Amino acid sequence: MTVAEILKQLEEFGDERTKKTLKRHGAKEPLFGVKVADLKKILKKTKKDHKLSLALYETGNSDAMYLAGLMADENQITKEQLEDWVDKAYWYYLSEFTVPWVAAETNHGFDLGLKWIKSKEERIAAAGWATLASYASIREDEALEVDAYSQLLDTVACEIHSAQNRVRYTMNGFVISVGAYIAELTDKSMQAATEIGKVKVEMGGTACKVPVAKDYIQKIIDMERVGKKKKVARC
Repeated sequence: MTVAEILKQLEEFGDERTKKTLKRHGAKEPLFGVKVADLKKILKKTKKDHKLSLALYETGNSDAMYLAGLMADENQITKEQLEDWVDKAYWYYLSEFTVPWVAAETNHGFDLGLKWIKSKEERIAAAGWATLASYASIREDEALEVDAYSQLLDTVACEIHSAQNRVRYTMNGFVISVGAYIAELTDKSMQAATEIGKVKVEMGGTACKVPVAKDYIQKIIDMERVGKKKKVARC
């Protein structure tokens, strides 16, 4: 399929209610309001396609950019291209899901995550924490720099309540992810989560809520799912 064909398909899948919801969360024109389930119908036709994913992301259409992330080839996308993607990820569906998911599945994920969390740009720093969280969720502990993750937990515990709005949200998610996926750090994550308590995040007038990390990690412990990794970051 070509970019033009995909944009036409996206327009046909467009749903006004979905569009209104996405715009309420931060999406801007151009977009059609396509549900993820419908994006995946297109993905079944294209499979992973490196060049096509780059071209779709360049359109600036939010639906196409999200689809680009699902379509991206983690073995071909470069650091430079991911840097460009995070720079253009203007709202949190892109900056906290699309780009971090792809980055986490590459060999650049950890380094990019560490770089991005130092950014003064809220959306880029948020992308960094989301990337590090996803990176831990799909790699065995032996392949992770566990000591670095331990130090990052200390950073979150000290800085989360003074961090920027969406950074607070992804820092909280980072604590949950480390507690869930790195067994060696589950106890420390619980301690950090207890110290942090409830995290206040302005959700833009939506009904979305911030999970309480301590409670979330405890549920994972109770279900005996600590350390059970995911196959891929993208979903």
